[in-house]
Amino acid sequence: MGIHPGMLTFALVMMTACTAGELNRSSDGTFAPGTAGIGNIDGLIVGHRLMAAGEFDLALKAYHRAAAQQGLNVDTMSAIGSANLQLRRLGQAESWLRRAVAEDPSFPPAWNNLGVVLTERGKLGEATEAFRRAFAADNGNSDEIRENLRLSLAQFEDSDDDIAKDIQNFSLIRRGAGDFVLMSDL
Repeated sequence: MGIHPGMLTFALVMMTACTAGELNRSSDGTFAPGTAGIGNIDGLIVGHRLMAAGEFDLALKAYHRAAAQQGLNVDTMSAIGSANLQLRRLGQAESWLRRAVAEDPSFPPAWNNLGVVLTERGKLGEATEAFRRAFAADNGNSDEIRENLRLSLAQFEDSDDDIAKDIQNFSLIRRGAGDFVLMSDL
């Protein structure tokens, strides 16, 4: 039993390709990236792609690698905060996003995501202010930020109406010389 001629041809082609370094090369002449963690791979880009794919844990790890490579800047802090938001780690998300807006108050994505976190945490007044700042920093160019601001203002107005209705259901009753009690009219 001998070697099949097709197998011999395949082996020769592979050896030639390996020695010429052609296995890494794509049809357009660019090389594939090296091993993960080696080289100039931008952790932010990797993290953004992972976020788009719904891989929030992996995105968070990529953002941490980016922070280790680039340092803590508004981009890395905002990205870490956004990943934590997607993972429903609202306290951590709020902390990172507050750091990001403190670093650069003119960065709309950080303000927008901070507004989302604050809305989720029931802090509607602060959330509305964060969306206003995002809208101002963005010059009103983002439909998403505009819509978030609109929804936040509507929620805030509804909560004000609910508070006003609740206050209308109570009466302040004087008891004695200086004691006051709130009594429900219901």
